[in-house]
Amino acid sequence: MHISDFDYELPEELIAQQPLVKRDASRMLVLDRFQRRWLDTNFAAIPEYLRPNDVLVLNDTRVFPARLEGKRVPSGGAVELLLLREIESDLWECLARPARRLATGARVVLGNSNLYGEVVESRDHGLRLIRFESEEPLDRIIDRLGRTPLPPYIKRAADSVEDCERYQTVYANKRGAIAAPTAGLHFTARLLETIQDRGVHIARITLHVGYGTFEPVRVDEVKLHRVAPEWFSISEEAAQIINQARRDGGRIVAVGTTTTRALESSAASDGILLSQSGLADLTIVPGYAFRAVDALLTNFHLPRSSLLLLVSAFTGRELTLAAYRHAVKERYRFYSYGDCMLIL
Repeated sequence: MHISDFDYELPEELIAQQPLVKRDASRMLVLDRFQRRWLDTNFAAIPEYLRPNDVLVLNDTRVFPARLEGKRVPSGGAVELLLLREIESDLWECLARPARRLATGARVVLGNSNLYGEVVESRDHGLRLIRFESEEPLDRIIDRLGRTPLPPYIKRAADSVEDCERYQTVYANKRGAIAAPTAGLHFTARLLETIQDRGVHIARITLHVGYGTFEPVRVDEVKLHRVAPEWFSISEEAAQIINQARRDGGRIVAVGTTTTRALESSAASDGILLSQSGLADLTIVPGYAFRAVDALLTNFHLPRSSLLLLVSAFTGRELTLAAYRHAVKERYRFYSYGDCMLIL
């Protein structure tokens, strides 16, 4: 398959620029992949599609303010860094702009602080390894200087108050993501209680959403694409909840593609989930045989993206793109702050 096989037309005005006032007020397209049909409804109705003994699996990663602005030393030219991954203490892999101005040995100062950085290695596609120097813990400075790393298709400045809260799930707990697991943005605490009252179990796992999730697909042949590793952790408690639900005849309902990647990375060939922590380096493209996930809640993704490839692997390419065309026709809101699709 070619990456061009996963394209679709999307009017720019359907790309959600703001979150809805109420998290659970979004629309939801319910897609039955076996009956090959769909239904338009609202997200608040999701409890009706879950059954006792199902387990809803949430990614409890927390987004940190990973976007930093600064200046080159001594020229004073503006630079922007997106912190991607901590390699070791004070050494980070970053996405730099303008990267051509930040060769190995270049120095930057961030904000109006005493936080300095030096490029120690230049990598392809604007990636840089930068070692930071500061007089206080780096996390504290990042929290003070950093901004919410909104995706580039949101054409506005990040609102430091609203986006800090709304670009997190209500159950976000473990700091480390540079992008939100957006399928989870629709849930409220009350809705989660309603779901549990119906006899549905909830398990929390962690996958720190990294650059791999939104890095462009740069190959033509889909099977050659590789998603960069992302750190994940599945506790013994979460594995037990999920495995017991499967034994009891329940479905494993993954909230988001990141949750799906973590679950499939830890599933044995018989579908039993293993408790483990490490790097998820699994790339899911059409042809992949799912072992852990029975249903998927997901937002609508970019054309030609690794996330659309994953959804197409789960649902089938033709059915996925047909559902997307329907969503465009019905004026659904797309991407991070947009509406969602429940695939059963």
